[in-house]
Amino acid sequence: MTRQGWIVVKDAFQHFNADDGWAMASHVALSGLMAIFPFLIFVAALAGFVGQEALAARVAEILFQTWPSEIASPIAAQVEQVVNQAHVQLLTIAAVVAIFLASNGVEATRTALNRAYRVVDRRSIFFLRAQSIGFVLAGAVASLILAFLVVVGPAALDRLMAVVPVLQPFAIEIHVVRLVVSALILIVVLAASHVFLPAGRPRWYELWPGILFTLVTWVISAAVFVVYLQRFANLAATYAGLASVFTAIFFLYVVALLLIFGAEFNASLGRLRHGSI
Repeated sequence: MTRQGWIVVKDAFQHFNADDGWAMASHVALSGLMAIFPFLIFVAALAGFVGQEALAARVAEILFQTWPSEIASPIAAQVEQVVNQAHVQLLTIAAVVAIFLASNGVEATRTALNRAYRVVDRRSIFFLRAQSIGFVLAGAVASLILAFLVVVGPAALDRLMAVVPVLQPFAIEIHVVRLVVSALILIVVLAASHVFLPAGRPRWYELWPGILFTLVTWVISAAVFVVYLQRFANLAATYAGLASVFTAIFFLYVVALLLIFGAEFNASLGRLRHGSI
């Protein structure tokens, strides 16, 4: 790494520490975990409204596809139970409450990014909450559309390969597209968070270093975390029945740290460009 690179990393870490990044990551992680269940309950309600109840379970499957299976599987099982038992009708009080609770995860992320970019958010609280709810609604609709494509895609692919046998050797490569799609979803979510949530930020094309940092370190930390769980951790002995919940919170905490540090990294690069570090 060049001397300037070390300067940027050091400055980013100092600001991360000064902006209470450790505490904010805890806030984002807990809010994110608490938002998952209401979000999927609303997705289930929306799926029922359009007559596609089975898609709600697919949305949960897609949501956890970017998590290591050792972390996602226990939580996914609980989520599936909640979704299957959620007899929530769209636009009922329960669905509205679910949207509001899910939007708290967006609000926590906004607060963390505002601190990282060192901006004071003077926008109307009604606008901010409406934007967060808009994120939840857009995420719900996009998730159902993606789940529909995931359900329809393999069946259509099998029929296509039956008609055109020459495609059969490429079946594995074609199914890898599902993982690529999951990665693209993650990139879109990160980009949208950096672009729309904070009150101020660098120009959109200057956000990619922090986003790329979060993506790369997400993959690395997930791999390290899995090795730790498999070889060293005995969380069940310490947390008993709460082991799966603690594991999910800890993983989300790591992800939140990487997200916030990515924003601090972008802010430090901006200060470097303006000669203030």
